[in-house]
Amino acid sequence: MCRLFGLSSAPRRSHATFWLLDAPDSLSVQSHRDPDGTGLGYFDADGAPQVRKAPDAAYQDRDFAREAREICSATFLAHIRLASTGDLSEANTHPFEQEGRLFAHNGVIEDLPALEARLGPDLSLVRGQTDSERFFALITREIRDAGGDIGLGIERAARWAAAQLPVYSLNFVLATVDELWALRYPATHELYVLEREPGGPHGVRHLDHSGSGGRLRVQSGDLADAPACVVASEPMDEHPSWRLMEPGELLRVTSEGRTETRLVVPDPPARPLRLSDLSDRAAHSQRAGG
Repeated sequence: MCRLFGLSSAPRRSHATFWLLDAPDSLSVQSHRDPDGTGLGYFDADGAPQVRKAPDAAYQDRDFAREAREICSATFLAHIRLASTGDLSEANTHPFEQEGRLFAHNGVIEDLPALEARLGPDLSLVRGQTDSERFFALITREIRDAGGDIGLGIERAARWAAAQLPVYSLNFVLATVDELWALRYPATHELYVLEREPGGPHGVRHLDHSGSGGRLRVQSGDLADAPACVVASEPMDEHPSWRLMEPGELLRVTSEGRTETRLVVPDPPARPLRLSDLSDRAAHSQRAGG
């Protein structure tokens, strides 16, 4: 299935390496299994959102390897795509950027005509064909209508989708220049969070995380002496503090590095989708071993 990763070292900016082409558990290796797109989002020194993505596997794109060794940001977002909706194009590759925010999603939402009708003129925010970008546009509109309150906007968008649309999974990570947000809903897919102390459990180590299933690797020497919060589709090392988020739980990592959580979608989807309800392509994209 698609893989999500988010990192906040706020208020400090840090360097992080995402594509380690010589590592056995690197994005390069896992992208042989999830080959439909790779993307990395971050914010430059002026606070402008930057997205590096391509509808190619990481192992085919040398630019990702080079750029991922150079970037510095307080928040990062990475995504590896196994497509469920939309063709293989840059426009359909995560992460997406809208109104200065970055977004990546792992799941399936159906009845896109109903979602588009709900968006109305805000469908103009969407450039591609995916359900993910359309749901992001709904979040963006709800944040705007809530006077810029990101948490309230996410809650309104997620509750509407849960009540009105066929939903398999809404799991996502959203990043601003200095904050990180993540939602797990419902219990279909896992999403884990780690509040990492400086240096990890031993207090002397840089961040060096690898997914137990060989799905992701990220390294940051800067975090040997600074705290961080990591969100990922799977625990990425043996750190004892990885925590599985609850269904309906919204996580916020503030600009000061403080974490806040609350339950924003307490009820199950009104129109839940099972794996057997999905098209062959969508089902393949959502299988845990895919």
